[in-house]
Amino acid sequence: MAAAWAVLAVLLVAAQVASAAPVTAPAFLWAPKNYGFRSDDAKEVVHYQTISPKSLAKSVLEEGGWSNFMCSREDTQKSVDVAIVFIGSKLQSSDISKDKQVDPALADTLKLSFTDSEFSMAFPYVSTSDDEKLENSLLSSFAENCNSGFGRNRITYTDTCTVSGQDVKKYHNMDAIDDLVRYGVGSRRINPSEQTDIIVLCSGGFENFFTPKSEGELLSQLVLLLEQSGAKYTILYASQPSGLLENPSSLPLGRYLAEKTNGTKTGQGKCDGECLVKSTLLEGTFVGIVLLIILISGLMCMMGIDTPSRFEAPQES
Repeated sequence: MAAAWAVLAVLLVAAQVASAAPVTAPAFLWAPKNYGFRSDDAKEVVHYQTISPKSLAKSVLEEGGWSNFMCSREDTQKSVDVAIVFIGSKLQSSDISKDKQVDPALADTLKLSFTDSEFSMAFPYVSTSDDEKLENSLLSSFAENCNSGFGRNRITYTDTCTVSGQDVKKYHNMDAIDDLVRYGVGSRRINPSEQTDIIVLCSGGFENFFTPKSEGELLSQLVLLLEQSGAKYTILYASQPSGLLENPSSLPLGRYLAEKTNGTKTGQGKCDGECLVKSTLLEGTFVGIVLLIILISGLMCMMGIDTPSRFEAPQES
């Protein structure tokens, strides 16, 4: 009985540690063409470590090549016409690897975009919180890392975004986004140094939807719109779910994303020092729990063995 209580206590402690893990959600960055973002092969790169939204923004600028148009001078020729920041609210880190998807259209669009694009990166574990909206955190981090160059960007939002201000431009339907993209493509054909349009599409899409659309439907419609316009585009998808999630170190999402559906190619992965330390500690914790259970069970079994305190002398015949 004591052994059972000890095992239960160990399991409760392990559950509390797991439940204390931050909410994590995946982020994806892709572009149909490389557009000079990186000189090396940056197809299907997966970062396995858990990062913050600020670290995500820094990686997008430096490794994802967004600094080429977000932080560049006004007279510099821009490599892309449109950069999309799509903020979701449903997808968690554990959802992609599940057989039954919460939003099948979203999962299919993300997987196809990640594997079929010439330039693609995945960040399976981005820790988020409800203290600050993800769109505000990302844009403030972009501005912080770009110094003074970020202020020249043309940034527009959908009406579901929480940003406010006198110069904030918000759009209320997909037709307005289509007009903006086509106008920007035409103007950059005349003046290649014109600023890239940065469009932030927040969770819910638009406030005046007569029939609500899922994130997958919105993202698919947006990708189709960009393809039909002939724009050079790049998309950052990031999610800010609410609620607690299991410990991200135990999820198979990173390995799952790094494999193509036909299994012919495995994406490149990076696990830095912090990632290695966390994985080693987690493995050590599990091994320690198992050994502790074995030790307690063995001791209780030995204590339960009843042996006679004295033996009778053999009778003489």
